[in-house]
Amino acid sequence: MAEPQRLTVSRAIVDEVAVVTVTGEVDHDTAGPLRRALTPADGAVGPRTVVDLGGVTFLDSSGINVLIAAHQAHGEPGWLRLADVRQPVLRTLQLVGIDTLIACYPTPHHALNA
Repeated sequence: MAEPQRLTVSRAIVDEVAVVTVTGEVDHDTAGPLRRALTPADGAVGPRTVVDLGGVTFLDSSGINVLIAAHQAHGEPGWLRLADVRQPVLRTLQLVGIDTLIACYPTPHHALNA
C-alpha cells in the first residue's frame, strides 16, 4: 500500500493577495499547517486569499472545516477563493455545498483576476 502524501503548504503574496499553494492530503493529522496559512493576520482589514488546491489529492471533513473557518475569518470586504480544484476534491466540496459558499476558479490566475 502506498504511503499517504504528506501535506505541504506555501504562501506567497501576488498583487497584495495571499496565494496559498497546497499539495498532498488534507486530513485530521495534516490540517494544522493549512489552518495557519489561511488565518488572516491579526488586524488585517479585508484580507484576500486564493487557495491553489491543484496538488491536493484528498480532502476530508477536517479540510472542509478549515476552509469554512477561513472563509468566515476573511469576512467583508475580504474574500477567500479556491483555484484548480481537482475532480475528486471538487466532488467532495460539491457534496457538502462548499462550492456554493466559496467561489471556485479553474486557475489561480482566474481567481486573482475575478
